[in-house]
Parts: sequence; C-alpha cells; structure tokens
Amino acid sequence: MKHVKTIRLLQQKISFLLDVQAIKKLIVICLLALAVFFLSASFGDSFINPLKVLQAFFGYGSDFDQLIIIDFRMPRIFMALFAGMALAVAGAVLQGIIKNPLASPDIIGISAGGGAAVVGFLAIFSDSNHSLTVSIEWLPLAGFTGATIVGCIVYLFAWKDGVTPHRLVLIGISVSAFMQAITTMLMIIGPIYQASEANKWITGSVKSADWDQVQIVVPLIIVLLLITLFITRQLNVQELGDDTASSLGQSVQKTRLYLILLCSSLVASAIAFAGAIGFVGLMAPHIARRIVGSSFGVLIPASAAIGALLVMVADIIGRTAFSPLEVPAGVFTAAIGAPYFIYLLFRNPNK
Repeated sequence: MKHVKTIRLLQQKISFLLDVQAIKKLIVICLLALAVFFLSASFGDSFINPLKVLQAFFGYGSDFDQLIIIDFRMPRIFMALFAGMALAVAGAVLQGIIKNPLASPDIIGISAGGGAAVVGFLAIFSDSNHSLTVSIEWLPLAGFTGATIVGCIVYLFAWKDGVTPHRLVLIGISVSAFMQAITTMLMIIGPIYQASEANKWITGSVKSADWDQVQIVVPLIIVLLLITLFITRQLNVQELGDDTASSLGQSVQKTRLYLILLCSSLVASAIAFAGAIGFVGLMAPHIARRIVGSSFGVLIPASAAIGALLVMVADIIGRTAFSPLEVPAGVFTAAIGAPYFIYLLFRNPNK
C-alpha cells in the first residue's frame, strides 16, 4: 500500500506502520479543534472579536478582555476540551474491547456509577436543615470514586472463566440500570436542592469550571491519554479475537482488565468535574473510525480531537442559543447522540 510507510527507530528496535492519508486527516481534525478552541472564547454574554481573543491569550489584551477570556471563559473551554478527549478515548477503548461500535461508557454503567455516587454524597452529607456538612469541593472526588468502583464491579460480575465482550456489555447494562434506579430514588427522597444540584451534574456541564479544577484534571487526563497511546498495539491485537491474541503472546484477560481500569479512570476523570456528558464516548470514536480507519494508533488521537470538538461546540450552543439562560452541554450531546445511537442500531442490526 503506497499510503502506508514503515517507520523504524533505535536501530530498528522499534518499528511501526504510518498511514500517511490518515495522518493528514488527523492533522485537519486537530486544526479544526484548535480553531473551535479559540473561537469558543469569543462567545458568551458578550461577543469578543477572535483577534482580541488571541491578543488576550498571549497577554496583550485589555484588562477587561483578559478578565472575561482568561479568568471566566478559558477554564470552561479547557474543561470541555479535556473532558471531551477523555470520554471519546474511553469510548474508543471500550469499543475495541467489546468489538461493538455501540459500546460506550454510558451503556456499561461507568457514568451511571459516578452519578449515583454524586447523589449519594449529597444525601449522606446533608443535615436535618438540608445543608451540606462538608465542602461541595469534595463532590468531584465522589464522582471519580463511584465511576471507578462501578467499572471494577462490572468487570468482576462479568468474570466467568474469563471475561467475554458480550457478557461484559450485558452485565454493564444491568449495573447501569441499577445505578440509575438508585440515583432516581435518592433524588426523590432527598431535598429539592439535592435534586437540582444532582441534575446539573448528571446532565453534564462545564459552566462551573475554574482554574483550580483545570490544574487537577488536565495533567491527569494527559497522563492517561499517553498511557492509552502507549498500549495501542495491545488494542489492535485484541481486535483480532481472543484466540489470535493469545497465540501472539498476549495475556488476554489481564490486558482486558488493564484496559477496563484505564477506561474507568478516563471516564471518572472527566465526569468528576464536567459531569456525565452523554454519548460523546459513543459518537466520537465511530465518527473517527469512518474518517481515519480502525487502527488504534491513529483512531485514539482522532477520537480525542473529535470528542473535544463535540463538547466544545455543545458548550458554545449552550451558552448562546438560549441567552441569557445557559443550557448544559450534555443536553446537546444527548440530543445529537440519541438519534445517532438509533441510526447505529439500524445500521448494525447484528451488534
């Protein structure tokens, strides 16, 4: 194939195939995401010229523009960027494990686990006056813990002389339904403020992001994304089937456990601060696969860029479409994702 080149490094100790056409497409996607990143800073209660945004970003804007762009808008844009990347890559990993384009963190219960933990946090740490007895800043930790624990529970329940993709998704759907039932019950019996606060988190929003949160989530997600890129070869081998992967020397079940933990960590990191933004993990990898192909070496970064695009665009629409009201980004990703999921069901009737 003329469009595929072999790259060899360190005296041929490291070698890999490079799909030139896919890389070109990936560069275009990344440039588009970068453009939306800067354009997003222009939108809000007042529109700011994109040139002024660039000036403010590099420290040459007016004090007012610096305040609005750097202090108010940039934290939520960074949160949308990295939350979208994490959710999309987690979806790509899950689809690789389960070998089904309909798989996503929402479907196998990881997001629902985070939601149940958040509502449980609000219920447990509320006094008789319906006031929180601890700081609301502990809420992201509750979401992270819940998502991670549920990811481990799904894997343990799915284990039966190993974990098969079909058993994993069936157990995941069951656990997700159970977590959603717990969440609904806690919201019904809890105080009104709890239902309101939980609803904002469950829907998914980056409105409350600040620089302190960004400084926590960005390094964490970057490390997890680098780990994911490092193990792309393992993901490619998993795509060949369990028997073939075993014959190539891979410990299938151990690798699958590591991938599930990695996926859970990515989702937990994103939803801990941005909430359970739905359908990004479903749509982004599927769109990326149609553009750049199914090799995980290029699929992972393409999914990350498209996931970031989806969440940033959803946040722009949420800020501007119903101004002065702000609608959570998760509302728009769900509005697009639900019909897209139905389309995929019709397109893949045997999945």
